[in-house]
Order: sequence, then C-alpha cells, then structure tokens
Amino acid sequence: MIPELKKTTESKMQKTIEALKLDLAKVRTGRAHTGLLDHVMVDYYGSPVPVNQVANVTLIDARTIGVQPWEKPMIAKVEKAIRDSDLGLNPASQGDVIRVPMPPLTEERRRDLIKVIKHEGEGAKVAVRNLRRDANGSLKDAVKAKTISEDDERRAQDDIQKLTDKAVVEIDKLLAQKEQELMQI
Repeated sequence: MIPELKKTTESKMQKTIEALKLDLAKVRTGRAHTGLLDHVMVDYYGSPVPVNQVANVTLIDARTIGVQPWEKPMIAKVEKAIRDSDLGLNPASQGDVIRVPMPPLTEERRRDLIKVIKHEGEGAKVAVRNLRRDANGSLKDAVKAKTISEDDERRAQDDIQKLTDKAVVEIDKLLAQKEQELMQI
C-alpha cells in the first residue's frame, strides 16, 4: 500500500510540474515561438479548435510568427482569434499569410510578467503541498485502520516529504529560468 501511495503521489506531483511548464511556455518573452499560439482557439464552422489545426504556424524570423490558414475564408477568423487572445499581439494579413510580430517588452511589462510567473509557481507549490497533505492523510487513515504500523507511517511521511521538497526545488528552478529569460533583452 505504501509504495503504491508514494508512486501515485510522485506521478501527480510530476503532472503538476508539467502543467506549470505549459503555463510558463504561454508567458511570452521577446522572442517568437510557434507554441505561443497553441492555446488560441478559432471558430471553425461553429466549433472552437486550436489555430495549429486550421493553419500552418511557422517562424518567419526571430520576432515574427507566420500563420497560413489552409482555407481562404479562415484568414479573417484566425486573425480575429489571435487579436482577441490575451497575448497582446497585433496580427496583420498579407495575402494568404498572417504575420504576427512580437512587440518588444518594456521594463514594466517584464516586471508584470515576472509577477504572473511567480503567481503560477506559487499555485503549483500549493498543489504539491496539497498532494503531500492528501498522502499523509491516507497514511493516518491506514494507521487508524491498523493496516500499517506507526513506524511505517513515519518512514512513508519522510519519503513523501522528500518528494515534496524535490518537486518544490524543481518548481523554483523553472521559475528562475523563466525569470532570467524574461529579463534578457
């Protein structure tokens, strides 16, 4: 029972870290990357779909993303979806290609983005701590039901604490990496 509990807790902590990585990837730096538009949804014949399922998303240069919809009528819809997203981008269509230039980040905007990523990181840490609390609660229940001894519970709690510490260190490392990336000019 204890090894199974540790394994599920560790996998849930890893999923929390993966979710944080995805959230951090959405926070834009001064450089363009195609993953920036992954969560932008376009109305495709009545149903919302990601941009990369209705268009070819490429990098034109270091500061410009090129979006080429596969169908001509989708150009206006894709352009509107990118403009309406919370990314602060201003796309411009040129023929059948939509150019999405990355505006340079101001110092104030960089500071705001750092606050956003720190908030995301704190949310991930809270999630990890909640997983620790749930695992420790399961261990206490097992002791009450007399399925494990108190010594086993204590050892398992130590192991779960080590997993928690490891996850928090990894989250801190990701945040420091992203903060450094944001402060580069």
